[in-house]
Amino acid sequence: MPGFLLNVGSVVFCAHGGQAKPTVPNPRVKVMGQPVTTFGPPYMVAGCANPPPPVNVGPCIVCNWITASLRVKVMGMPVLLQDSKSVCVPTGTPANVVFTQLRVKAM
Repeated sequence: MPGFLLNVGSVVFCAHGGQAKPTVPNPRVKVMGQPVTTFGPPYMVAGCANPPPPVNVGPCIVCNWITASLRVKVMGMPVLLQDSKSVCVPTGTPANVVFTQLRVKAM
């Protein structure tokens, strides 16, 4: 399914409202003046409201991506898309892409 590419300006939240940011964006390719993000390096989560143990498993710390572009790669790594799927650790919930650039699409 085609989707817009994620870059460092994209807004990604965990299921509990914490903001996720890329740990290693790729500086070689930019979209709208900002580096794109690729499959592999996780996103770090800050501000997750999930309660700590013993009430629950604790706040989301990292989002690991499961799917990415099938055709477009940067330095051999698939780029992340608006519809890419992820799992946050340790909660197992998905991250949601709320906003991204609207100029470049990939498949």
